[in-house]
Amino acid sequence: MPGPPPKRSSQRRRRNKPEGPDVDVVSIRGKAVKAPAEDRAWHPIAKGWYRSLKQSGEAQFYEPSDWQAARFCAHIMTDHLNSGQLRAGMIDTIWSMMGDLLTTEAARRRARIELERAPAGDGEKEASVSIMDEYRELGG
Repeated sequence: MPGPPPKRSSQRRRRNKPEGPDVDVVSIRGKAVKAPAEDRAWHPIAKGWYRSLKQSGEAQFYEPSDWQAARFCAHIMTDHLNSGQLRAGMIDTIWSMMGDLLTTEAARRRARIELERAPAGDGEKEASVSIMDEYRELGG
C-alpha cells in the first residue's frame, strides 16, 4: 500500500465500514518455526535487532524463509555498519528489508496488521493480531 501508513483501527472513523475483515486469513498447520541463532560475528546493533525479532509479536507468523531473510538483513547491516561509511542509500535498503519483515509499526499498518499487548497476568499470549481476533469472532 503506497503512501503514509493508515491509522490504527481504533483511531479510524468510517461510515462505510466493510462487512467482515479486510484481509485474507490463511491457516497453517504445525508448530511455530524456531528462529536460527544469530551469528557471533554480527555487529552489536544487528544482533540486537535480530534478537528483538524473536520477542516480537509478528515472529509467531514467520516461516523459515522469513528467518533466513532476517539473517541476510542482519548480515548486510553488519557489513554496512562495519564499513565505517554510512550511506543513505544503503540505510534505505536495509530499512526496506526490515519493513518487508513487518518489523516496523508503519509496515504492519500498511499490511493491515495490528499487534496489541495482552494485559499483564492474562493467560493468553503476550501479543495478538487484532484483525485475526475480529475475523474469528465473525465466524470466519
